[in-house]
Amino acid sequence: MKTILPILSIILLFSCATDESTSKSVAINSPTKKVLVKNPIGNTIETRFSVPAGYERVEVGQNSFGQYLRDLPLKPEGSEVLHFDGSTKTNRGVYAAVVDMDLDQLNLQQCADAVMRLRGEYLFKEKRIGEIKFNYLSDGKPRYFKEFAKGNESYSNFRKYMIQIFSYANTASLRAELKQRPFMKMEIGDTFIQKGRPYGHAVIVVDMAINRSTGEKIYMLAQSYMPAQDTQILLNPMNKQLSPWYELKSAPFSTPEWSFNPEDLRHF
Repeated sequence: MKTILPILSIILLFSCATDESTSKSVAINSPTKKVLVKNPIGNTIETRFSVPAGYERVEVGQNSFGQYLRDLPLKPEGSEVLHFDGSTKTNRGVYAAVVDMDLDQLNLQQCADAVMRLRGEYLFKEKRIGEIKFNYLSDGKPRYFKEFAKGNESYSNFRKYMIQIFSYANTASLRAELKQRPFMKMEIGDTFIQKGRPYGHAVIVVDMAINRSTGEKIYMLAQSYMPAQDTQILLNPMNKQLSPWYELKSAPFSTPEWSFNPEDLRHF
């Protein structure tokens, strides 16, 4: 039997920031900012958020991870991010929309966990069962859903598997598992991830667009945080006119609750 670290020690030592007041950039505590480019009645990322003039969404393959993320369902306009226990996220000015995905009543699905959940849900939806695996922090080795399932590959059993993954994997293990991507070659589904000392954070690229005349690209980010909470589409605190889109420029940048470097970009 493999040796694994206790759940609590992993969460405390290597997960996201300890609370919503601990971050590497200034958190925005005001009500959600008005987002310039959006359609309030849209119920997915693609239908809720339009692109700025001169831009068009990058092409993605049918049934690809990129298309899955772009099609993520969103809660109605004005919905608040809720924690696992039903309480409301304090920093209401962090997000432009809330992903409509159920949340276990456990303080487990935090930042890196939300990224793994999205990847796992996509692979399960596409019936790519044999590809569903994530590495444990304790030994760096993958745990496959197929082995966990023991023939029961139902969705309910998949969710039990993901809870186990959330308990024994985190930003440090996921960063080590993912491959580095050159920043300017970003693709939808890539993840910015820091393992931190002691805390790390992860956000995932959920959409991209390009200006065909200039070649300039923009991208959109989603995150969960600590305590475990709904996945949310992030505002851009550096450019409120472009928000929630971010400009693809090879330089350090800030999200409402964290700062990242270009070399933090990874992919599955």
